[in-house]
Amino acid sequence: MTQSFETLQIHAGANPDPATGARQVPIYQTTAYVFRDAEHAAKLFNLEEVGYIYSRLTNPTVAALQERVAMLEGGAGAVACSSGHAAQIMALFPLMGPGRNIVASTRLYGGTITQFSQTIKRFGWSCTFVDFDDLDAVKAAIDDDTRAVFCESIANPGGYITDIRAIADVADAAGIPLIVDNTSATPYLCRPIEHGATLVVHSLTKYLTGNGTVTGGVVVDSGKFDWSASDKFPSLSAPEPAYHGLKFHEALGPMAFTFHGIAIGLRDLGMTLNPQAAHYTLMGIETLSLRMDKHVANARTVAEWLETHDAVEAVTYAGLPSSPYYHRVDTVCPKGAGALFTIALKGGYDACVKLVDSLELFSHVANLGDARSLVIHSASTTHRQLSPEQQEAAGAAPNVVRLSIGIEAAADIIADLSQALDKASA
Repeated sequence: MTQSFETLQIHAGANPDPATGARQVPIYQTTAYVFRDAEHAAKLFNLEEVGYIYSRLTNPTVAALQERVAMLEGGAGAVACSSGHAAQIMALFPLMGPGRNIVASTRLYGGTITQFSQTIKRFGWSCTFVDFDDLDAVKAAIDDDTRAVFCESIANPGGYITDIRAIADVADAAGIPLIVDNTSATPYLCRPIEHGATLVVHSLTKYLTGNGTVTGGVVVDSGKFDWSASDKFPSLSAPEPAYHGLKFHEALGPMAFTFHGIAIGLRDLGMTLNPQAAHYTLMGIETLSLRMDKHVANARTVAEWLETHDAVEAVTYAGLPSSPYYHRVDTVCPKGAGALFTIALKGGYDACVKLVDSLELFSHVANLGDARSLVIHSASTTHRQLSPEQQEAAGAAPNVVRLSIGIEAAADIIADLSQALDKASA
């Protein structure tokens, strides 16, 4: 029976506990699992049977979360891990090798730009950043050593919407996967796999949990990419020495990437999500559609009001008809343009600082996607490590403040912004 998103967000991956009948997914706070006998243990370790071995690899609470997110995204499988940044490395790990590169959008979270421009160099990987609105530039940046294309569905901080289908077509023509960070949109607003993405990554920390209590990440595989079509992805297509020459794609088909992420990625990188965090996220996802509808409605109302304010130079919300990305909302994010955007203030950097310090309802934190409205000055915080040119390209110039609109009463959000803007422009 085909079930709606609203039903799956509650029921997917959550069967009554067979031992107790518990309706909510229990927190399986255990390190290891008892094998039935020696043969059972051997089959688990040899990937001949699916089951639980050790909680660095697999855990029933985490497994329920993985199944739920995979179903909501329309993927074949998922691997949960300790943070959104961990998810990005987990997504790249089976694809990359020394001397290989990725092509990524210039419009990314500042921490991602730092991870891709600096940290991955230590693995011998590199990244070329390109304006993803320029498809010819994306094509030109891809070379024989490129192993993935990376973008965000709704880009942080500006709320820009990516034409995922167009980018997927470029990646397909080059025979490489497209990885989409869907954190800002969630699968309720955007399903990148339906637009051609191979892999989807999330920071569970944000909207999926929705209450600022969890740090976590997840990688969802579409199960549709042919890892054996070329010799570019030997981790998935060639014999794996640690499993007696097993070829993941040949043996596991659509689940090859997911099993590799668990059997090798989590085994060796150890970026495991703890079961309590998985439990919190499962509970958060149960109300995802309700929260996102409210986030979007509030963001639209607040953005429309801000666009008319004398102290505001520009609003980047893609849900406004004035946005150059407005035409992509209906096709990429048909249920709304999210709740993350920036405002540029006529008073420049000083006005931004005064605004942040004057807000009372908004919380000044380095996070987004909370039920609460959040604010931050990206250029001096989340994007501080970047050059002025990189900040500008990412939409985090010094005169810009990022807003993550919560689910409070829209009138109260506007009242807080109003008094703070008055002080900032005084």
